[in-house]
Amino acid sequence: MTDPMQNDEISLKELILKIKEWYNYLLSNRKMIFLAGFLGALMGLGYSLLKKPNYTASLTFALEEQGSRSGGVLSLASQFGFDFGTSGGGAFTGANLIELFKSRSMIEKTLLSPVTYNQKDISLAEMYIEVNELRKGWDKKPQLKGIHFLPQNDKQKFTRIQDSILGKIYSNILKSQLQVVQKDKKIDIISIEVVSNHELFSKLFCEALAKEVSTFYVQTKNKKARENLKILQHQTDSVRTALNSAITGVAIATDNTFNLNPALNIRRTPSAKRQVDVQANTAILTEIVKQLELAKVTFRKETPLIQIIDRPILPLEKKSFGKLKGIIIGGMLFSLSMVFYLIIKRSLKQIME
Repeated sequence: MTDPMQNDEISLKELILKIKEWYNYLLSNRKMIFLAGFLGALMGLGYSLLKKPNYTASLTFALEEQGSRSGGVLSLASQFGFDFGTSGGGAFTGANLIELFKSRSMIEKTLLSPVTYNQKDISLAEMYIEVNELRKGWDKKPQLKGIHFLPQNDKQKFTRIQDSILGKIYSNILKSQLQVVQKDKKIDIISIEVVSNHELFSKLFCEALAKEVSTFYVQTKNKKARENLKILQHQTDSVRTALNSAITGVAIATDNTFNLNPALNIRRTPSAKRQVDVQANTAILTEIVKQLELAKVTFRKETPLIQIIDRPILPLEKKSFGKLKGIIIGGMLFSLSMVFYLIIKRSLKQIME
């Protein structure tokens, strides 16, 4: 019977011999491996020279929502039968706000916002096309000639091709150029980072996106309070106009009854009616003004405060693909590829034999 220890020892010896055999084989082809590594190093160096550096624009802001603090005012108002509505933006809190920054609607609106570039007023989408030299590839496509993106907020008049191009730009930005994070869930501080190979585009897009989302967020959060305030303001103006008209009517009626015979009381009726209108409108106006002032307080409470902490400042952080890094990575990648090629080639040859 064969000793298991002896089998293990034989297997170990065979493994060592096999490794030595492969080592000698690769050593005999060291010139090919070295040549591949040298070629890879040259290609890595060339890539590092041709690769444009990336510029990172960072913007951080703090979000403070005061709607939760207005409970006391709303509770007091509700006791008197007043209903001012609540915030309409509950869907855009926490992680949902981060996703709002990444939404296609917000990014496309940002791309259509106006900027000044090369002494021209253009949109960010047009600037993106220019700095990335996209039109060079459009010259051979007749349907893409004459395509431009003017600064605007309405996409209804866009053609199918324009929508397609804008969607492609959105995908590229979302995939590799935009990052929105909330560093600490306990603190409402959100950081936006935009990375591109054009320094000015990174800065302008970062600031424009923050402005676009902030405006949309604030308008959504205080929408109901704003609409209620508008209605109350209109009612206040209407009642005040009616009150002024009644006061004027009283004065006119009084003038008409000046030195009137006391026996002719019927002539005093218009003045008495106007006095009733004045008293009624005064009472109504007093209550509506109270509601209007409470609505103003509610509107201020429902409007979130967005405070910019850090803005992107030129020059931006620059990240380039270093020459040494390109040489090392290119050399190692091509050398390992040659090693694998030689191993597979010899293995297939042994199998065929």
